[in-house]
Amino acid sequence: MRAVAKYGAVTGALALLAGALAVTPAGGASVGDAEARGTALAAGRAAAKGIAFGDCPRAESLPPSVRCGAVEVPLDYAEPEGKRITLTVSRGEATGEPAERQGALVYNPGGPGASSMWFPLVAQLTEWERLGRAYDFVGYAPRGVGRSAPLSCVEPEDFLKAPTQAPVHPSPAYKSERIAEAKEYAAGCARRGGPALRHYTSLNNARDLDVLRAALGEPRLTFMGASYGTYFGALYATLFPSHVRRMVFDSAVHPAREKIWYRSNLDQSQAFERRWADFRDWMARHDAVFGLGASPEAVADSFEEARARLARRPAGGTVGPGQLQAAFLAAGYQDDYWAPRATALSEYLKGNEKPLIEQAAPRQESARSAENSTAVYTAIECNDAPWPTDFAVWDRDNTLLARSAPFETWDNAFTNLPCAYWTGPRQRPLEVRTKWGELPPLLILAAERDAATPYAGARELARRLKGAVLITEEDAGAHGVGGGPNACVNAYLEDYLLRGRTPVRRASCAPHPEPDPVSLDRRADQPKLPHTV
Repeated sequence: MRAVAKYGAVTGALALLAGALAVTPAGGASVGDAEARGTALAAGRAAAKGIAFGDCPRAESLPPSVRCGAVEVPLDYAEPEGKRITLTVSRGEATGEPAERQGALVYNPGGPGASSMWFPLVAQLTEWERLGRAYDFVGYAPRGVGRSAPLSCVEPEDFLKAPTQAPVHPSPAYKSERIAEAKEYAAGCARRGGPALRHYTSLNNARDLDVLRAALGEPRLTFMGASYGTYFGALYATLFPSHVRRMVFDSAVHPAREKIWYRSNLDQSQAFERRWADFRDWMARHDAVFGLGASPEAVADSFEEARARLARRPAGGTVGPGQLQAAFLAAGYQDDYWAPRATALSEYLKGNEKPLIEQAAPRQESARSAENSTAVYTAIECNDAPWPTDFAVWDRDNTLLARSAPFETWDNAFTNLPCAYWTGPRQRPLEVRTKWGELPPLLILAAERDAATPYAGARELARRLKGAVLITEEDAGAHGVGGGPNACVNAYLEDYLLRGRTPVRRASCAPHPEPDPVSLDRRADQPKLPHTV
């Protein structure tokens, strides 16, 4: 799903607006006939044309070993002969002998709004080397992202406002300010996106994936999706089961249509509270290193002290409570952040602002990509499903949740609030489900204490996609576990992608080691595969 917690799920009582797609494919849901025909036509065109890979544009910042190309997809699959948009694609060729090659492995890191153009580079990492011998590593920028018909809702230079507040129990006045901002943001998306905006959806991301498969010359798709990538990957498996070769779902979004997307946000905020507690417990156990308190409660007091100080005088003029919150939220996604964040908090409270500024201050050079990513995230989640349109519903649900889960609840709610004021048509989410025998074996990877995509989602996805096998990293909370520090998880991933083998039903792995607070520099030097939600 994203680098800062975003999500949403649905209240079922809301009426569908005009223009929502019909749905009903193999597993019990239905796809509109026009969109199904349009996808088949576009895939046929793409298969005939292929992808002309060549030098990557300088904007991609990729080395010569990575080649870039493009594939055309319909803006509206119901009108495949109408306007088309171009998706950018990257590829690193398999490094093994010809006999080892198994085709293309397509990767999506989530979002919505994230690109995987960098994915061919991970073949250089030890954990991915054997897979890189067998597969061409293929990344791409989904519709709306990067250079793929990019979306924007505000001017990038106006996007990264800092410092900002992040009250855990906001006042009525603060809520009114955020409502006004949400309305303005939704209006900006509608104004800048125009009639095309309604076509940025998860269903169209799944259809685009089938066109990409065809353009790569692959009769069946081998795909790995993380976070949000698991959701439209599951849509793909439901819509195109006969086109699936192998699929890996890493850190799965809960696929139930009633969760998409408003309810998922509430579940996510609750899960982040648990992960924040894990982080505080770790800092307390390393009080000799950080001096933030010998109990989780004492650590929480230290964090609140920093929040109060930053509200009075932002660090470096740009790091306020909102930036502190975002920096520590990242630690809920990956425990690699635990040592640097704890160090920054400790140093700040001692009078040294520099580490906190380095880690939390917004960087204007990333404003354009951050604004683009947020625009795509908002458009897809607002278009995908009905949302409550009365702020009283949001106020009731999040006020109640914030009593037990204050860490992320209101920040998450305000991030998604533009969906309450969205003017475009909303879809009804597809029922993700397949029957026995429709799919080859699939692999689901999940950490038991993942906050961005709570573990219940992985269990539910395994139940709905018949024949899927769940691999659980027990008592761990990293978001995105494939290709990471857990050798047990990686062994299952390799065995599946290289040989098509899975356990009979499910399996578990012991957790990877907790971060070592005194080996921060060594850990920070290690490259890692990013995952967003």
